[in-house]
Amino acid sequence: MKEELFTIVDTPIVTDDVIQKVQSANAGAITVFIGTVREMTKGKRTLSLEYDAYVPMAVKSLKKIGDEIEEKWADAKVAITHRIGRLEISEVAVVIVVSSPHRQAAYEANQYAIERIKE
Repeated sequence: MKEELFTIVDTPIVTDDVIQKVQSANAGAITVFIGTVREMTKGKRTLSLEYDAYVPMAVKSLKKIGDEIEEKWADAKVAITHRIGRLEISEVAVVIVVSSPHRQAAYEANQYAIERIKE
């Protein structure tokens, strides 16, 4: 079910669970992007991050990114899980997984997804 491909959670993300959402016999490549909380940003120390979201709107935005990816890379399948709440250094904030018959499309679509999320 497509709704399950795009989720917002308040517990640690299990990367393998996100990968399983896009695995298929037609996938010659699966790319995984794991975004973590880093300690240093432009010379400033981060102690933790607090992610907050209006979940229905956030899920809708993630689905929109998924639709854009399907338009640009027709055979690609994407799943995105983003975490909300307080995250400590090195904790996983987002996991983006793209499967595709070909690796270049999987790489490109995955990069597109994180750039769109950062917007």
